[in-house]
Amino acid sequence: MRAPFPRLAALLPALLLTSTGLAAAPDPSDWEAVLDEARGQTVYWYAWAGEQRTNDYIDWVAGRVEEQFDIELTHVKVGDTAEAVSRVLAEKQADNHDDGNVDLIWINGENFATMKANDLLFGPFAEALPNFALTHPEHNPEVVTDFTLPTEGYESPWGRAQITFYYDSDEVAAPPQDIQALLEWAEANPGRFTYPRIPDFTGSTFLKQALIALTDEDDALYAPVDESDFAAITAPLWEYLDALHPHLWRSGRQFPATGPEMRSLMGDGELAMAFTFTPSEPAAAVADFELPPSTRSYVPQDGTLGNVHFVAIPFNSPHKAGAMVVADFLLSPEAQAHKQDLAVWGDRTVLDVARLDDDSRALFTLDESNPAMLPAGALQQTLPEPHPSWMTALQDAWQARYIGN
Repeated sequence: MRAPFPRLAALLPALLLTSTGLAAAPDPSDWEAVLDEARGQTVYWYAWAGEQRTNDYIDWVAGRVEEQFDIELTHVKVGDTAEAVSRVLAEKQADNHDDGNVDLIWINGENFATMKANDLLFGPFAEALPNFALTHPEHNPEVVTDFTLPTEGYESPWGRAQITFYYDSDEVAAPPQDIQALLEWAEANPGRFTYPRIPDFTGSTFLKQALIALTDEDDALYAPVDESDFAAITAPLWEYLDALHPHLWRSGRQFPATGPEMRSLMGDGELAMAFTFTPSEPAAAVADFELPPSTRSYVPQDGTLGNVHFVAIPFNSPHKAGAMVVADFLLSPEAQAHKQDLAVWGDRTVLDVARLDDDSRALFTLDESNPAMLPAGALQQTLPEPHPSWMTALQDAWQARYIGN
């Protein structure tokens, strides 16, 4: 007997997939299909909004992806990436598996670890992006590793960061070259240095930088924190900070909220030395007349912490195709070179520039005439980030010790 409604029977599996949300995930390897599906979508990108240069860059990206791909990109501004992670986690707990609010998220470190551990990410997708090959991950493993964790295609890189110190050369003749020298300099120049209040990520990175320099058990920092004696390993850090804080800006009783606020203190002359996680930031600030032309940048002799920052797509994004197209555009030579421009943001590229074609490589020529630019080769000694669990543990311990909550 012939089955009734044969076409309906044939369509039933596809209908079931759609009703469960499974069909909402396009195949990243079929890029033409991804582009077709992305057209007309609105992508909600949850991204830290604490720096105007970053916000302006994302606005520029929004204009370009609308022109090129008919995608409306909306920057959902957050003060802390954990806000977006918590939203996705809450949606999963509420059984919202296919209609989430977050389509793309700027992420790395402990937030990536949390999302990965809780199955909150779509993927793998990154290696399928056409422009991902320009990073040459086989020669640049940092683009597929996030705070010791392999990304496994669940994140796409889009920028690099490394702690860079900067100072007013009219006041500082010989900047300190290691963590102990920094303490001695602060003692001799009270009130002229500080770091952002924890849990700001720039301030938290300063804690990790200091801990790496002070501890004799470096290896423990690259394994989960609960596998180590946290109190014993961090004791030298708290001893150091106890000695440093009385000599900081406002005697360590108050801290700037963010890296940009610390930069403003430098611009106002309240500090003589500061640091950033964006190596080109001091030069960009000099070009914008936010810092004096006497500003100089440097990396201490033993190197500084650095990492790659990424974008990821939550598992329940309803606009995964659009999010992948945006992630791929962020890896284009056009977008990466614009981002690295001092007049725009100054964020370093994740592309392997030496392997680009001549026309693309020419886009990344730096203006070395700016006196606040780092000397060539200054960023070659990059210290790897500890396991992400150390970030959270250090933040909690700092808050308990110095804030009392």
